[in-house]
Amino acid sequence: MSSASNDLASHVQHARVAVVGGGIAGLVAALECAKVGSRVTVFEASDRLGGTIASARIAGAEVDLTAEGFPESATAVRALADELGLGEDVVSTRVGDTWIAGLPSGAAPLPRETLVGIPQNPWDESVRRIIGWSGAWRAYVDRLRPPLTIGRERSLGRLVRSRMGERVLDRMVAPLSLGVYGIHPDEVDVDAAAPGLSAALTRTASLGAAVADLRVGMPADPGLLSIRGGVARLVSVLEERLAYLETDVRTGERAVSITADRGRWRVASEATSDAAPDRDREPQIFDAVVVATPEAESRRLLAPVVPRLGSGSAEPTPLEIVTLALESPELDAATPGDAESTGSRAAAFTVYPVAGTHRATGLLALSRRHPELTEATGGHVLRVSFGTRGDRPATEGLDDAEAFALAVAEASALLGIDPGRVRLLGANRWRAELPRPASAIGRAEVNAAARHAVAGVAGLGVAGAWLSGPGLAQVVLDAREEADRVRRTILWGDAAV
Repeated sequence: MSSASNDLASHVQHARVAVVGGGIAGLVAALECAKVGSRVTVFEASDRLGGTIASARIAGAEVDLTAEGFPESATAVRALADELGLGEDVVSTRVGDTWIAGLPSGAAPLPRETLVGIPQNPWDESVRRIIGWSGAWRAYVDRLRPPLTIGRERSLGRLVRSRMGERVLDRMVAPLSLGVYGIHPDEVDVDAAAPGLSAALTRTASLGAAVADLRVGMPADPGLLSIRGGVARLVSVLEERLAYLETDVRTGERAVSITADRGRWRVASEATSDAAPDRDREPQIFDAVVVATPEAESRRLLAPVVPRLGSGSAEPTPLEIVTLALESPELDAATPGDAESTGSRAAAFTVYPVAGTHRATGLLALSRRHPELTEATGGHVLRVSFGTRGDRPATEGLDDAEAFALAVAEASALLGIDPGRVRLLGANRWRAELPRPASAIGRAEVNAAARHAVAGVAGLGVAGAWLSGPGLAQVVLDAREEADRVRRTILWGDAAV
């Protein structure tokens, strides 16, 4: 190795890096810096690591409370699992069917030939079951409209409403948008939610044909990967690996401020609880800082040192997830409607209700995706979600017993089973504030501006779900790329930006 290369290696290995935030983005960024020899300090205000990646013991089983899988295409997550020695524990499952509840004729499966809920053929019997004959006739107008009426509509809701009508929007598209993104389709950016749809619409002259065009080659049931024992194992193994790399992980310690200090960075911190270890909390000097906290906190820390950061912080979406372990004879074969229509009485499924028909916003049959949970609990594990943008969770203000009872009632209603024949084996309640999704109109521009502004300041990085999108795959990939960019600025300075 040349003298110059030795000097560079020595420089990066002696560099001090602060990572603010101990969620999955912060932990991945910390690992990327620590594994090349940099001395890393992680500041996490809460008393635990992982952020929104968490698990809990429910009815004798360790259950993921939020993320419980990632797409087969998520190579960054798979690579992380391999690097952490979890490669042999990566297992395959299926996404399963999506059902729409709250329909006049009862729950119905969403046809596979859809894209973000938009049907390619409104006359298909499975579509008519959801939108009815009048809805099918209105949706058919989409194919009769002349090409000259086609424009670049940015709002997914307005696009669907104008082309296919209110029933397609309210009964097929909105339940998915509210359940998945937490926002109404009117607020969803077409290009972010369905890349290529606008171009396909212009090319094919109808929305249904555009959906058919984009669906060519798409798998009927996309593959999903998980980790044996739960995705939350990523957090515990990351923590172990960081300890092995002598990373200074400080839970219960909040970074109060970041200030420039003669080409380096001064980070001041404070304890957030009496249980926090007694440490020297004099401001410390670092060569680089990666901020990986929720949006409001990130902007608060970055604003004084990033002149062009701008505003744009949006109110987060409140979310409560109640995970239930239930025993019920009806659940053994239950799907949200006629089980025979799916061809498999044990198929995985997700349920989203038509807005205004239920107090819950969604239900995931978790143990259908992960049968080992049924074996461990002796029952069925369901995840019931509450809350959307502009609609506080129905569980808010309830004590745990009341929240669990409401979740059981909502799950029973969504599945069409008798709540009187349900026995609760265990439950957990998880509260979170979700960032405004990357699919929201205007969000891409706001995020790009923040990225550009931070990248213009050497030795400073920013990561997290508010920038990358909330999926585990996006967060991990983004954190790795941002940490790599910061490492290069340590080596090469402004030339690496």
